[in-house]
Amino acid sequence: MSANDRRPVGSPQSQTYDSAFLKACRREPVPHTPVWFMRQAGRSLPEYLKVREGIPMLESCMRPELVTEITLQPVRRHGVDAAIFFSDIVVPLKAIGIDLDIKPGVGPVIAEPIRTRGDLARLRDLTPDDVAYVTEAIGMLTRELGSTPLIGFAGAPFTLASYLVEGGPSRNHEHTKALMYGDPQLWADLLDRLAEITGAFLKIQIEAGASAVQLFDSWVGAIAPADYTRSVMPASAKVFDAVASYGVPRIHFGVGTGELLGLMGEAGADVVGVDWRVPMDEAARRVGPGKALQGNLDPAVLFSTPDAVMAKTDEVLAAAAGLEGHIFNLGHGVLPTTDPDALTRLTEYVHTRTAAR
Repeated sequence: MSANDRRPVGSPQSQTYDSAFLKACRREPVPHTPVWFMRQAGRSLPEYLKVREGIPMLESCMRPELVTEITLQPVRRHGVDAAIFFSDIVVPLKAIGIDLDIKPGVGPVIAEPIRTRGDLARLRDLTPDDVAYVTEAIGMLTRELGSTPLIGFAGAPFTLASYLVEGGPSRNHEHTKALMYGDPQLWADLLDRLAEITGAFLKIQIEAGASAVQLFDSWVGAIAPADYTRSVMPASAKVFDAVASYGVPRIHFGVGTGELLGLMGEAGADVVGVDWRVPMDEAARRVGPGKALQGNLDPAVLFSTPDAVMAKTDEVLAAAAGLEGHIFNLGHGVLPTTDPDALTRLTEYVHTRTAAR
């Protein structure tokens, strides 16, 4: 992952190369365990609610000044070691013309689900012009962030396919699995198209200045390992391959993926995200050598007392003590009603607890 140091001097990636976050991604010694939180830029922050007031989610993702402000808010407030680009995993689908909306309290809803071969024609290629607001926002952000890395992200093909096939969020993924098992060729072609779109979306973010990228496979924990290997991993690997030449760290995260951790690493990730269900040392055993790990405090712990939060944090840090590289995060996203001060205290505690002596 030394490609970053081949970037022109002064580029966003060269400015962030020696950050604790990127060092941990590369499994190099760090001054302290780096910290960032999934969904750190969002509903837990009153300043976020204020600037988003009256603005629909998808529209807010398309306003560069607003995206910049929201992305910077948790860096200012919590002192985290990385920012994550404020967007949504369905943004590239919206950008290529899929009729969808993000409904409050529900999530992404697709007007016409994709379930036949003829529907594939609606998934055209994504071009930089489709998401010019992303390029503009990342340019603004990297100038503001300086030496703090910006993480770009995208939804993984399986999770995007699930939304498209189901028509929205699903508990059981029955239409998705029916397609995957009943028409494996159509399923493979669908995921391959989504891999191309996702790879293009990540490339755009990296070329605009993102220092790392994370592939979110939010729903893939619903899949058994054999099905993952056969029907999901080829498309995820295609996404990771698409951005491999840039040399930026590639993070892979899913929820309920304890049985898939090793396979998710094999798909091409440099860093494997771990939810709270598997201890970090056990996750390392499942993933194997050569990968950094990210995680994995249960987000609900933050609703307990400060002493309890510190005790559970110590458990995570102890389990991660022998890892080649560790990025401290929650085992999923920040819950909307989390006290922001609890996140600030947690960041400071991890930094202090792990500071190099």
